[in-house]
Amino acid sequence: MTRWRTARHSISRSVGAVYDAIVLAGSGSRRLDGADKPGVEIRGRTLLDRVVAATAGAQRVIVVGPRRDTELEVIWTSEEPPGGGPVAAIAAGLGEVHEQWCLVLASDLPKIRGAVPVLLTAAADADVAVLDTAGRRNYLAAVWRAAVLRQAIDRLDTVADAAARDLFEGWNIADVSDRDEWGIDLDTWEAIEQARRG
Repeated sequence: MTRWRTARHSISRSVGAVYDAIVLAGSGSRRLDGADKPGVEIRGRTLLDRVVAATAGAQRVIVVGPRRDTELEVIWTSEEPPGGGPVAAIAAGLGEVHEQWCLVLASDLPKIRGAVPVLLTAAADADVAVLDTAGRRNYLAAVWRAAVLRQAIDRLDTVADAAARDLFEGWNIADVSDRDEWGIDLDTWEAIEQARRG
């Protein structure tokens, strides 16, 4: 992937508290037989609530998907078209982002909280910081300059069914090594049952 640096903004070594968060919480997971994955409970707490809690430092938390009860107050919105995939959901959430920085998280990352401050620090010297687990980027665990994310969305022909990795092409990327299974995602019932036992 080609990378280059844009002009750096005047900012501290960490993004700090000047960010909003987008949490992607679509429903109807095919791997879970159509179950509402964000609503799945792990030891008495839904996956969605776990991820929203990880965004506690955000100025605004935008959840994209069907409305559900949540422990913390959030802003709700929906992607267009419905079921249009993660990039369509990011685009919908971005309309509610006011801050200079934007944290983007999928709602199936129960251990992501530990990664958030590391991503925020790494993002200060890049266009986007992304979690890297054993050489595999998790494109739905990232901190973006909001202006860059808007440009990345705008240059796509369509957001419907677009691949999240396409948003990253050409930007200055900071890869953040996954130090403690922060990026583990729960895509199968087997993984969910293992998390419940852990």
